[in-house]
Amino acid sequence: MNIKHILATTAAFSALALAQPLLAADASVATVNGKPIKQSWVDYITRDAEARGQKPNENMKGAIINELVGSELAYQEAQKLGIDKQPDFIANEELARRKLLVNAFLADFMKKNPVSEAEKKEAYEQYKKELGDKEYSARHILVKTEAEANDILAQLKKGTDFAKLAKEKSLDPGSKEKGGDLGWFSPAGMVKPFSDAVIGLKKGELSSAPIQTQFGWHVIKMVDSRATQVPAYDKVKEGLERTLQQRKLEKMMLGLKDKAKIEVAGAKK
Repeated sequence: MNIKHILATTAAFSALALAQPLLAADASVATVNGKPIKQSWVDYITRDAEARGQKPNENMKGAIINELVGSELAYQEAQKLGIDKQPDFIANEELARRKLLVNAFLADFMKKNPVSEAEKKEAYEQYKKELGDKEYSARHILVKTEAEANDILAQLKKGTDFAKLAKEKSLDPGSKEKGGDLGWFSPAGMVKPFSDAVIGLKKGELSSAPIQTQFGWHVIKMVDSRATQVPAYDKVKEGLERTLQQRKLEKMMLGLKDKAKIEVAGAKK
């Protein structure tokens, strides 16, 4: 087992220990100055390692116990120094306990409300619908002002190379070094003024005037268009599942908020 995983898991377990009382009858695998290293601690870390794809063995068990012994030594020393009584530690301890409980609650909610295959298939059909029948390849040059954009447009109409100007002038870090090339995209993936402008252009045509979006002013060249290349369901289903899980969680949290009485000190009513 990777020692970094042990360290991370031990740290997570230490926080978990704050959130639940330990059973008095729990067997111990070692003691440190009379304080037990619980078998349940080793079991918890081992299960976590298995969930990460590790195969438990005696070497792993020894590494876990060794790490827990070191952790116990530091824990006892921290108590001697009174660190556990410091306000910042107490606040951090309370927040750690709350976070663990919240995470456990959210995990339990998702276990009881999983995303079904039917929901994923429905989301996939909606995804295909949003992509549309056609996708586009375009270049653009993004600048701050309309005047700058008009100047660039004038230079392009005189025959200046688009890619050269994009590298010199564009403020878009994602396409600047590629000569303004945005690759293939669906209209739904761009802000509406931009996508509307692209759809209205013919192959190889420049926008007749700069296009304004929240990012600035764009000079656009439509490179080509083609029928949408929709990714296969198997390639996107995991992403769709994560999105649907997030929506379920958000809906549940909004429901809790709607039912709750929330008062914020100093907030205007």
